[in-house]
Amino acid sequence: MEVTVLRLGHRYVRDDRITTHVFLVARAFGASGVIYSGQRDQKLEEKIGEVTKTWGGPFDVEYEENWRQRIERWKEGDGEIVHLTIYGLPIQDAIHTIRDSVKDKLIIIGGAKVPRVVYRLSDWNVSVTSQPHSEVSALSIFLHELFGGKELTKTFKDAELSVVPQREGKKFMKL
Repeated sequence: MEVTVLRLGHRYVRDDRITTHVFLVARAFGASGVIYSGQRDQKLEEKIGEVTKTWGGPFDVEYEENWRQRIERWKEGDGEIVHLTIYGLPIQDAIHTIRDSVKDKLIIIGGAKVPRVVYRLSDWNVSVTSQPHSEVSALSIFLHELFGGKELTKTFKDAELSVVPQREGKKFMKL
C-alpha cells in the first residue's frame, strides 16, 4: 500500500512552518510523498528536496492547483481517501478497516476551513481526537497507527547522513 498526503490550502509565508512539519512527518512516518494545494512554494519544495537528499528517500513533493480533480482521479485509480478531521470517526474505531485494505491511500489534511465536499469525497473521515489540535499531530498519530509502529524502524535509501542513537549528545554518521 502506498500512502500519499494531500495538504489543502497552503498559504505562502503564513503556513511555511506548519506545511514544512507536515511534509517532514509524512516522510519520517512512512508516506511515499506529499501533494499540496493553495499557493505554490518553491522554497518549501527545495527545502524538502534537500532533506530527502541528505536523509534519504524516496519521497516526492508535488504541487496541485486543483485539489478536487486530484482527489477524483485518486478515486478513479481505485485508491482510497482518508480525511483527518476532529469531526470524524474515532481512529480506534476506524483504523483496523483502513489498515486491512491494501489499496493505496490519500490522506487529506486541511489548513484553513476544509470545503464540505472533502467530507463527501472521502471514504473515511477520521479523528485522532475530538478536541482542537494540529494537523501535524493528527498526521503523525494516524500514520503511526496505520503502519502499526513499523515506520519507526524504516530505512531510507541513498541517505548521506544517519543519526547514531545514544543516551546523551548528538552523533551523526556520514554514509
